[in-house]
Amino acid sequence: MMDDRKQRLGQHVTQVGPAWAIAALGPAPADPAARRDWETKAASIAAYRETYGYDHPDDPIGPEPACQTPEQRAAWYEAFLALGPADGPDVRAMPDGRLWLIRDTYAAETAWAPRHVGRELRLARLGAANADLGAIRAAAEADTARKKTGDHDRAGRHQELAASYRAMCERYRQQEHIFVQTLADRQEWEHTTASSRHLAVAADAELRRRHPGQQIERLRSAEPSLVSDTEREQLNLIPHQRIGDMVTWIRDLAAQRQTFREKISERQGLNIPSEDPGWRHLGEAFHSWDVSRRGAILQPPKPQITPSAKILQLTAEHNAEPEAAE
Repeated sequence: MMDDRKQRLGQHVTQVGPAWAIAALGPAPADPAARRDWETKAASIAAYRETYGYDHPDDPIGPEPACQTPEQRAAWYEAFLALGPADGPDVRAMPDGRLWLIRDTYAAETAWAPRHVGRELRLARLGAANADLGAIRAAAEADTARKKTGDHDRAGRHQELAASYRAMCERYRQQEHIFVQTLADRQEWEHTTASSRHLAVAADAELRRRHPGQQIERLRSAEPSLVSDTEREQLNLIPHQRIGDMVTWIRDLAAQRQTFREKISERQGLNIPSEDPGWRHLGEAFHSWDVSRRGAILQPPKPQITPSAKILQLTAEHNAEPEAAE
C-alpha cells in the first residue's frame, strides 16, 4: 500500500512540478526513461515530506533528523540520496569490500555523538526565569509584610521562600550551562562527521543497488538515546525542598565532555583508510561536505536577456561617433 502511495506521489509531483522538486531535480525531462527516473526520485522525496509533515515550499527535505526515530532517519536518507547532490561522494567505482568497510564506519561515527538536550535546555531556561520571578515576588511580599503590616513572621516566611527560589534559579543556571556545552559539542560532532556519515550512506545505497536480492540490514545509529520522561522530570525543582546534588545523567554529560574533546583532537588530520593498500585513502575524515549547498541534477538554462531596440540603437550611435580631438 505504501509503495502504491509513493508511486502516486511521484506521478503527482511529475505532473504538478512544485518548486521544491524543480529546485532539487530540475524540470521533469521529456525522455520517457529519464522521466521515469526523475519520477522515482521525486517519489522518495515526496513520501518523506508527506509522512513527516515537511512542507517548506523550496527546500525538499530540510535538515537531517539526527535525533529522531530510526524510521525517519532512514526515510530522510532515502530522500537525500534521491537528490543526488552534485558535490556528493561518488562510490560507484569502488569494489564491494571497500564499500562494506565504509558502510561499517556509520555505527562508529554515531557512537560518540553527544546526547541531544535541546528540549532540556529550553526547560532549564524556563525554570530559571520562573524561579527568578518567584524570588522577586517573594522578596517584595516580605518587604511589604515587614514595613506596612509589621508581620515579621510572614516576612520571614517570604524571605525563606525568596532564598529557596534563588537557589532554584542557581541550579537551573548550572543545568543550562551544561546543556549549552553539550549542544555545542553535538553541533561540532555533526559538522565533523557529516562527510563520513554521508559517505557511509552512499556506500550502503550502492551495495543495495548492486545486490538487490541480498538482505542488508538497515543502517542504525548508535547515538545515545533521547532524554526520557523520567529523567526530564528530575529537572523540576520545588520551592522549600532541599536541592541535592546534580542528578546523575546531567553529571554524566559534564564528565563525557572531556572524552568528546579528546576524540575531536584525535580526528584532526585523520584519514579514512582503504581496505586495499593499492587504493588511496578517502581524504580527511574531519573534512566536511556542505550538504546545504546541493545543486540540482538538471539545471534549467539561464534565460538570455535581449537588449531593447533603443539600447541597440544608442550603442551603435556611440560606437560610430569619432573620438574627440585632443
